[in-house]
Amino acid sequence: METISREVSTRELRGQLSDVLGRAMYAHERIGVTRNGKLAAVVVSVEDLELLEALEMSQDVAAYRDAKAADDGARVTLAELRSGLSA
Repeated sequence: METISREVSTRELRGQLSDVLGRAMYAHERIGVTRNGKLAAVVVSVEDLELLEALEMSQDVAAYRDAKAADDGARVTLAELRSGLSA
């Protein structure tokens, strides 16, 4: 991941938590947390999380609009659905 500015192990995180949080909050760094040498999580600022959530919401809205536009209006009853599954 190109946007991670630094990595710390879970062991290092225990001793550097205040520093890591400060870097995420004030410097807007994205800090990777590794476990057994593999990236396990990323500490990000609240602003980054809010941007991510806004992006996810806009993608959900776009998918809903696409699905609604593609809806042909055809419907099946529950009985028809069940019979189609058992066939």
